[in-house]
Amino acid sequence: MMKNKVQLITYADRITGQGINALSDLLNGPLKNVFGGVHLLPFYNPIDGSDAGFDPIDHSAVDERIGTWQDIQALGEHYDLMADLIVNHVSAQSFQFKDVLKNGKKSDYWDLFLTKEDVFPGGMSEQEQKAIYRPRPGSCFTAITCEDGETYEFWTTFTDNQIDINVKSTPGIEYLDNVLTKFSQNNVNIIRLDAAGYAIKEAGTNCFMLDQTFDYLDKLSAQANDLCMETIAEIHSHYQTQVEVAKRVNMVYDFALPPLILHSLFTNNSDALVQWLKISPRNCLTVLDTHDGIGIIDAGPMGEKPGLLNAAQIDNLVETIHANSNNQSRQATGAAASNVDLYQVNCTYYNALGASDFDYLVARAIQFFAPGVPQVYYSGLFACENDMTLLAESNVGRDINRPYLDADIICESLAKPVVKGLLKLITIRNTHNAFNGEFSVTGNTNSCCLKWRKDDNAIEFKINFETREALIIEHTSSEQVLTSLNDLLA
Repeated sequence: MMKNKVQLITYADRITGQGINALSDLLNGPLKNVFGGVHLLPFYNPIDGSDAGFDPIDHSAVDERIGTWQDIQALGEHYDLMADLIVNHVSAQSFQFKDVLKNGKKSDYWDLFLTKEDVFPGGMSEQEQKAIYRPRPGSCFTAITCEDGETYEFWTTFTDNQIDINVKSTPGIEYLDNVLTKFSQNNVNIIRLDAAGYAIKEAGTNCFMLDQTFDYLDKLSAQANDLCMETIAEIHSHYQTQVEVAKRVNMVYDFALPPLILHSLFTNNSDALVQWLKISPRNCLTVLDTHDGIGIIDAGPMGEKPGLLNAAQIDNLVETIHANSNNQSRQATGAAASNVDLYQVNCTYYNALGASDFDYLVARAIQFFAPGVPQVYYSGLFACENDMTLLAESNVGRDINRPYLDADIICESLAKPVVKGLLKLITIRNTHNAFNGEFSVTGNTNSCCLKWRKDDNAIEFKINFETREALIIEHTSSEQVLTSLNDLLA
């Protein structure tokens, strides 16, 4: 069972400039007793593909430049350890797909990959193609000519270097089974189901979060549970979808929370935030920032479904992020960069808030007091600012928030008041017993109160967005202790 303590999200190499053992040294040294678990972002071969490890050539192999499975085992002995099961696709550079390129349909791995013909054997109409939901503009098919002289249209939901897996085929099932087994043998106890919402495709649908997808998630979650692992579904979609998915897996991400917190701080209005916290899944992970951008779709409308925020509020949210970051986020988002996700803004959360130490701590306090187990991304831990140099070098929008750090940068960052304040907040979240109890939320337009109670102990966070008065109040049977958030920056 996952510990109810704050977790770290990180790449092994980008946080330390080295590998898994250096990450272990950091967690057991300067960050000792800070985190209960680690989401170790793709450590597979290679870590530096076109999508920073989310395009694995070999999903069952650790990139030897950062460590071995034995190093993974050692890390998992002391921390909850989460790894990504990349459900939807595999690299076009994989040996399996190279064999397909060489042998076409005669390849032993042909059935591992999904083609247009597999889903539309009788051909696909223009209407059917328009109905398919894709997170990036353009077609979700890539025409590739194999050495047999035939050209086949392979399904490529994300990029033409990420070939979709046919998860219904025997080779597709065996491929994912092998990765799950490898995880279970090496102390990985939590599985993040990456891009799982796209895994099932059916003709005549939008090929995203179908009824069959829910059934598939049920099965995959049960399979992982049998191997003593929990599952986390990673799905960016309408907020009602998250509520439904939460019923089918061990945990989901609360991706609606980050934009709602920003909206509250930008407009001094907490109505949407309070509305969401009253109905949000309790079996969730909370984040503000991740290796991806800041999700927007999760709080907004989808089709005819109204969102927690309306279209005008979403537009204001995005434009305020751009303004607060001095338009740096605009240079990393949409058509301005090569990974043109339709539902994300690429920016550090710290810069999205105009690099305001106080507002950043307010955002973290709301996250830590919201229902769920909090995760903190490594650049967010150190309040890093947008990495415009890396963005210019790679022209990959997400790299604006995927910096390469080292021991010197970490040492300097740990001395910053905002980082010291964040570490104090993490300590409160990890140690106060009330967070193991019952949650409640109240609010009245420009203020809200998030409260936890267990037996005679309670703790609450009160914030007035207009006056920016923010208090943590601890209650016992005999006393009440008030801590101003400003005091954490002292």
